[in-house]
Amino acid sequence: MTTQDGRLIRGERTRTAVLDQALLLATVAGLDGLSLSQVADSLRVSKSGLFAHWRSKEALQLAVIDHARAQWTDRVIRPALAEPAGLRRLWAVHHHRLAFYEAGVLPGGCFFANAHFEFNARPGVIRDRLAAELTDWMTFLTGVATEAVTRGEVPAGVDAAGLAYQTESLGVCAVMQAPVLGPETTFRQARRALHDHLRAVATDPTILPELT
Repeated sequence: MTTQDGRLIRGERTRTAVLDQALLLATVAGLDGLSLSQVADSLRVSKSGLFAHWRSKEALQLAVIDHARAQWTDRVIRPALAEPAGLRRLWAVHHHRLAFYEAGVLPGGCFFANAHFEFNARPGVIRDRLAAELTDWMTFLTGVATEAVTRGEVPAGVDAAGLAYQTESLGVCAVMQAPVLGPETTFRQARRALHDHLRAVATDPTILPELT
């Protein structure tokens, strides 16, 4: 990347590159620890070039949240939507989420899990945005689980919100434990746990793929 700030900030491709780097840093140093100076230093450019694009630390933090959501959509949601609606899609969300973690795209594991823990007790614009993202995500998961109920893939008495909560809980638990307990064991257990549960509640367990 050029060290000339005007050229650095020019164009969507460069903006994406800056946000890519900021997202990586946020998973290690924390979203609150992210600063224009830190990003500029990591890219070996001056802070003034970045300041022309993001006028404050808060503006950069909000842009990183948006960037993280776009990445999550590309790596987790979009591939899952290619699967049939219902249990197979819910399983695909979980599978692609764990695959994203396993790929080591973000050195800190999961941007959103880390950021929620960091800001849960800190009122303000960033917490509000993160809360909105979590609400949207849980609404999506619950919608996918509801489709399974509507399609008769699970009995009518099964709580769709409960299935969504279990799916989310296993994902968060896995990414938080993997650095300590080991990724291979942790992610395998996280897959097995949801797979076994979905098969247990399914009216036809064979619609779910076998685990290899």
